[in-house]
Amino acid sequence: MGWRAQGKQWELISKPLARTMRREPTIAEAMLWARVRGRKLLGVRFRRQHAIGRYIVDFYCREARLVVELDGSSHRGRVDLDAQRDQFLLDHGERVLRLENEQVLHDIDSALARIAAMLRTG
Repeated sequence: MGWRAQGKQWELISKPLARTMRREPTIAEAMLWARVRGRKLLGVRFRRQHAIGRYIVDFYCREARLVVELDGSSHRGRVDLDAQRDQFLLDHGERVLRLENEQVLHDIDSALARIAAMLRTG
């Protein structure tokens, strides 16, 4: 079962924010999206900037219940907030893989290998 924001929160906050985030991805997000969109990675479908509860996750594979989050400089000093977010997702049956933007930017093949490994164990 996929989770997403409901009602007024979805219409007023999450939906417009997710659209903006899809139109204005970071360089790392754009690079990763180019390699996973259209079932390019192991034949599974990914969504980007997908709402789950009150959160918008960077990438989501519903088939494998896998969330992939790219952590850049905006995540420094947010360890507690990221941990709360991860716990919410885990409590709702999702698995979370966090990758550093730098890994995607400088070694995308290893980032894709980590995602593929998670998909295979799902």
